[in-house]
Amino acid sequence: MRIALYQPDIPQNTGTIMRLAACLGVAVDLIEPAGFPATDRAFRRAGMDYLEMVTLRRHKSFSEFRAMLEEYTRRDSPPRLILLTTEGDIPYCDFSYRPDDILMLGRETAGVPEDVHTLADARLRVPMQPGLRSINVAIVTAMVLGEALRQTDGFSN
Repeated sequence: MRIALYQPDIPQNTGTIMRLAACLGVAVDLIEPAGFPATDRAFRRAGMDYLEMVTLRRHKSFSEFRAMLEEYTRRDSPPRLILLTTEGDIPYCDFSYRPDDILMLGRETAGVPEDVHTLADARLRVPMQPGLRSINVAIVTAMVLGEALRQTDGFSN
């Protein structure tokens, strides 16, 4: 299981997600450019000393991330790109996760562009009360990652 952050806007959310990933033993792909200087200093407040414990792979662009995905597809069982989006057609609890899935989250302010939507193997949503826009991206990550790890027996402890 991996988390992919598409051009995140808010360093505190990114740091919180990286801390979550470190605690649960999940790798993170950071797809740049970010909406802030993507330095350890920017993440330090939310990520605290956990940042050194996260497996982080930076990608200078979505094209570079996509090239990594294409490299994976040359293997027998490529990972699926699972987009978490308010426009998703499947509630996250109704989805069957696999251990090699990549859970992607978009920018807090704009989500992901249409070509990324199209590339995703599935588009999941967290059901919400009508009339509300979205849940904080770090909270959504925790909810969906928890369900994915539960289904795949991915909790290390």
